Amino acid sequence: MADEKPFYNDRKAIPTPVTTLANVPARRRSIVKPVLALGIVVVALHSVLRPYVLDAVSLDEHTKVHKPLVGKRAENVFLSVPNEEVCIATSRHYTAKPHLAGSEIDLSTAKDFLHFLQTELGVKPPTEDPIYPAGSPESQSATLSIPKTHAAQAWIDVYYPVMNTPLDRVVQALDQEGNVIWDADLTEHTDDTDPEAGEYYDFVPTFHGLSKGGDLVYANYGLKEDYDALVAKGMFGASVVLLRLFNINLGVNLTGSIILARYGGNFRGLKVKGAQEVGAVGILIYSDTRDDGAVIVENGYKPYPDGPARSPTSVQRGSVQFISMYPGDPTTPGYPSYENVTRTEGLNIPSIPSLPFSWANAQKLLEFSEKGEINVRLVNHVDDKVIPIWNTMAVIPGYITDEVVVVGNHRDGRYLFFLSFYESELSSSLGMKFRSILWHSSQFNRRIQVMGAADPTSGTASIAETIRGFGVLIRKGWKPLRTIVIASWDAEEYGLIGSTEWGEDFAEFIDKYVVAYVNIDVSVSGSRYGAQASPLLAHLVQQSALDIPHPTQKGRTLWDATKDTGSYFGAREVGEAVIDPDVVAKSEARSNAVDALGVGILGSGSDYTVFLQRLGIASTNGGFGQTINDPVYHYHSVYDSEHWMELYGDPGFFRHTAVAKHLGLQVLRLADNVVLPFNTTHYSYELENYLDKVEILVSAQSVDIDLSPLRQSIHSLQAVSLALDYEKFNAERNLIEVLKKWRKEASKLKKLKKKLRKAYCKVKKALGHPCEPRHHHHKHHDKQYQLTEEERCVTHTGFEHRIGRLPAWRQEVAENKMLYGFALQAGLEKSQRGCAKSAISRLPHFPIGELKEAVKRLRVVNQKLIAFERGFISEDGISEREWYKHLGVAPGKWLGYGATTLPALTESITIDGNATLAKYEAVRLKDLLDSLVEKIKV
Repeated sequence: MADEKPFYNDRKAIPTPVTTLANVPARRRSIVKPVLALGIVVVALHSVLRPYVLDAVSLDEHTKVHKPLVGKRAENVFLSVPNEEVCIATSRHYTAKPHLAGSEIDLSTAKDFLHFLQTELGVKPPTEDPIYPAGSPESQSATLSIPKTHAAQAWIDVYYPVMNTPLDRVVQALDQEGNVIWDADLTEHTDDTDPEAGEYYDFVPTFHGLSKGGDLVYANYGLKEDYDALVAKGMFGASVVLLRLFNINLGVNLTGSIILARYGGNFRGLKVKGAQEVGAVGILIYSDTRDDGAVIVENGYKPYPDGPARSPTSVQRGSVQFISMYPGDPTTPGYPSYENVTRTEGLNIPSIPSLPFSWANAQKLLEFSEKGEINVRLVNHVDDKVIPIWNTMAVIPGYITDEVVVVGNHRDGRYLFFLSFYESELSSSLGMKFRSILWHSSQFNRRIQVMGAADPTSGTASIAETIRGFGVLIRKGWKPLRTIVIASWDAEEYGLIGSTEWGEDFAEFIDKYVVAYVNIDVSVSGSRYGAQASPLLAHLVQQSALDIPHPTQKGRTLWDATKDTGSYFGAREVGEAVIDPDVVAKSEARSNAVDALGVGILGSGSDYTVFLQRLGIASTNGGFGQTINDPVYHYHSVYDSEHWMELYGDPGFFRHTAVAKHLGLQVLRLADNVVLPFNTTHYSYELENYLDKVEILVSAQSVDIDLSPLRQSIHSLQAVSLALDYEKFNAERNLIEVLKKWRKEASKLKKLKKKLRKAYCKVKKALGHPCEPRHHHHKHHDKQYQLTEEERCVTHTGFEHRIGRLPAWRQEVAENKMLYGFALQAGLEKSQRGCAKSAISRLPHFPIGELKEAVKRLRVVNQKLIAFERGFISEDGISEREWYKHLGVAPGKWLGYGATTLPALTESITIDGNATLAKYEAVRLKDLLDSLVEKIKV
């Protein structure tokens, strides 16, 4: 202890502790105290407002870089994408490859389109191509899981319909002793002027089914009235001039005859059906140059490929299925054609042979008939079997998962023969197990292919540009409000098989989720634009076309092209060109077969059929078609080639890209509009126009029926439609007002937050600390419950607290996504962008309750709009063709392509002539409309 030094206790030498204030001048102390007090207040406020400040900062920074694509902004980006050079390249790609349904190269093009979709939509390709047999769990899941899909997907569905392949065919003229005096040349001849046609002209047989001999009888267009005129001696109707022109005996017994008929007026299969029903044993159908308008040799034009007139050897192939009975696989009516499905005898296919015929061959037969009676030998053998086809499908998920817009085009090219069977052989073959065959790309396969530059490749090239536009939007951050499904249908040329089988396979899914179908078939074959649609979508079709420039003329719109007339008026002096007056009249009638807006009515003949006329899905279709002053479009011929398209059909492909823009604009507005662009009032007034036509028929045929109760039901529908219009307007305005009110409040708070943030940063800098924006970082500890980036944005809450109620949380995620989608389309982006959806339920003063109510109100309106088209569906269908269930419109029983409005009622008068049946149909339609009134009433 002695050595221990005393503790140093000089208080003056002790340093001032850091916890005490140093001695400072009074003036300095007076400045520091208020600053520190303010800092304490700012820190306290910031701790409360910190999440909102961070949101504001991050959103402001995000806004400087990117604005979400909605409304006109998205449309403008999309419209900048379709490109003529790319479109030409796509067309050349598909016309260079034979792609007959069921062939190896058809499968190759299905895969090509699959890979194209994967690339454009950002789908990560799996190790193996997703090709699923129809009916398999994978195929079912691919479609049925669409409402649960969060990322773009693409796949191929394989169906197994019965189709046929050619064996042999012969057409010969025989004298009275049975000697062959002429063999028809059944090939289409050309030269190297057209590279594709020159290569394939002798590899394209023209086929139908089976053989029979008989006398030749000319039947004009082969319409029902033409056959009736032949049967009723002396009652020749409109066909008398043409029939007498060729000195053919009229009023003959047609039993055992072979009919010669010209294309036009109705679907080719119904010409065969008519011949079959009057006892004929076969039919030849040819393309008559009189139907080509002004562009004929008599007016100074050379035949193709040397000029724009018809090649005399051209032949129109195509299905002769009785399409007005039902489309799709003939052996599976109403249900999908799975590989091992139980099949029926096809009731919509002919029992007599038929062949397509050229104008040159038809002239030769008619020359023989002028010299005296001749017999005609017709041989047409086909082999029917089960053949796989491939529908390529894709989905772009939207914010609303239970509303789907479908857009489609068929991909398969032309084939050489019709679905034509002989009754006895068909019956025996159906008793055996069908063989499943994949056609091989051999020399034989080359013999059966037509390139189809217009049908369907022009449509494929256009929809590819539409998809490229969607891809650009996706890469720029766009997401549709509603889900979009894209379809590349197969086997349309055999009778709408690909789309029909998918529609029959997923009928319940389509009924529950699909709001509209947009179709493109031939996008360009002439100069006049034509659009057809359910009246529900007529305004959408027209307005979209008005918003697109004319493809070749400045200062005009695409809609103006509906009045274009072509530029080939004949080489003679004006007014001297030779044009068949009946053809002119028919052309004018087609132009006038539109509604009050100028939009045509959908009959059949393309892939919208199953959607509209069986399932009640509002649909559209459109494209540039031929006028009587356009270069002749060699429909379903080897001359439907890339050379013809680039030289005559659409030089420069400006029309192709205009169609792509119109197609995409319709889809965007269907997918992104807060209120579906459906016009029920226009539809209800069109119904009265339909009824006016029925009244004229009733008066002309003196049918005793009172249609006033039906008219009153239409008036009731008009009244509730007007009320629904008012509710549509108010519901959308209500949503906008909710967001507008919040934006006003949010703007004030945003300014306050910026001021507080600025003051806070000054304090931190004064204390020597940096002030940098801070961002959210989400941690997820369980990989099993990892969320997508979008889900993390939407929930914006701690994940750990949600594990115990995952299903309810997932439902909340979906609801928040939908709310955000509606708000975004209605104007939310004006003040909140990027991950604003992450904070939608906790934004300051955000009226989440009001938003939910506004969206709920809109959803009710949209469901009523969707229900309108479905309201015309009768489960009993149309008499004698029950597959068709739409009582508002259907393909005419003896028209096929052409539409008949109020079909069950109209045909009970025009075809059946049955007043009792007409009264029954009027009551049935009235009951349907009364039920619809209740469904859409607000």
